[in-house]
Amino acid sequence: MKSKGLILLVFAVAAAALVWKVMRGGAPRLGPSPSAPAAAGSAPVPAGPRTQLTIVFGTEKEDWMRAAADAFRTAHPDLDVELVPKGSLEAAQEILDGKLRPTVWSPADSLVMTMLDADWRTKNGAPLFAREGELAPQPVLLSPLVFVVWEDRAQALLKAGKGELNWKAIRKAVASNKGWLAVGGKADWGFVKLGHTDPTRSNSGLQALWSMTLEFYGRGAPVRVEQLLRPDYQAFVSTIEHGVTRFEPSTGTFMVDMVRFGPSKYDIAVVYESLAIAQIANAEGRWGDLHVYYPQLTAWSDHPAAIPQAAWVSDAQRAAARQFVEHLRSHDVQARALAFGFRPADPAVPIKGGGADNPFTRLAPHGLRAELPPVSAAPDAEVVRNLLTMWSRMMAGTAGR
Repeated sequence: MKSKGLILLVFAVAAAALVWKVMRGGAPRLGPSPSAPAAAGSAPVPAGPRTQLTIVFGTEKEDWMRAAADAFRTAHPDLDVELVPKGSLEAAQEILDGKLRPTVWSPADSLVMTMLDADWRTKNGAPLFAREGELAPQPVLLSPLVFVVWEDRAQALLKAGKGELNWKAIRKAVASNKGWLAVGGKADWGFVKLGHTDPTRSNSGLQALWSMTLEFYGRGAPVRVEQLLRPDYQAFVSTIEHGVTRFEPSTGTFMVDMVRFGPSKYDIAVVYESLAIAQIANAEGRWGDLHVYYPQLTAWSDHPAAIPQAAWVSDAQRAAARQFVEHLRSHDVQARALAFGFRPADPAVPIKGGGADNPFTRLAPHGLRAELPPVSAAPDAEVVRNLLTMWSRMMAGTAGR
């Protein structure tokens, strides 16, 4: 009995101690103590730093790029991919100024990339992009520059141009104070309204300016800087530019306005083929039919993708960036380019065929064609820079008169 009483006494003391501990807020923990090692699988292992990719690209290919990036994220969940759509010329200036630090940059074409690389070399003493090897810029899409014209206006221009729609015919039309009457059009069409974007802000505007230059000098030797100083050449460009009522900053917005407002705002637009493909169907039944015409010497937007050779790109980012560029150039991603109005940069991906969904088949009655006229070689950076300087001075002189 004494033993049993002793046990009961010990139990009572222990119970009292437990009650006292609970009342003091010191309830015993369930599970291991803080110093005890956690059981295997009971807590996630902290992840290491993730690799961040900043992809800066021309806005004209945003839909295609977002679709491609979504597929890349699925295949590479360990990478963080940030997309930054930005106009090519604006992005080039921000990169040069150090305000923008992309891991991959894909402007609309090599004209802008060549100019940035030359400016970067002058400022920093080294190239920004590799010239050869796996890190050299590679095209991911192709889209030529085209004239988009309301069909009834186009017929008048074709007669004035002896069967061709070119810059000389457009120049004749915009130069006359008689408006469309000067080229066989109707008086109620008024003056000829030409549209293209600002060459200093938009790549398609720069390409339009280069297209005029190519037509003036023909298919001979490459255009040199001194040729941009010729008065007859400058007069040719100046007369055409007088027909542009407003130099828009964005090609996409400009093309939408042509369809929204019809020939009351623009008779002729100079845009990327991909944007024409996107908007032709919207114009049907609204103002009439739009037709696509290709300049005698066309200029490609080759949409190069480049990895900067800059200190802000780490080895891990450079390796991931190469994977991303390879993804953009993969067969499946290239094949999807047609659905977004672009030509694949991969020659192994066919442009013809594909049934009614192929825009070059579906929109052939509107002038779309798979075969193109000769494509010009890209000018060097000094020519591009002087071309923009000439245009800016010309427009400043016009505003001052």
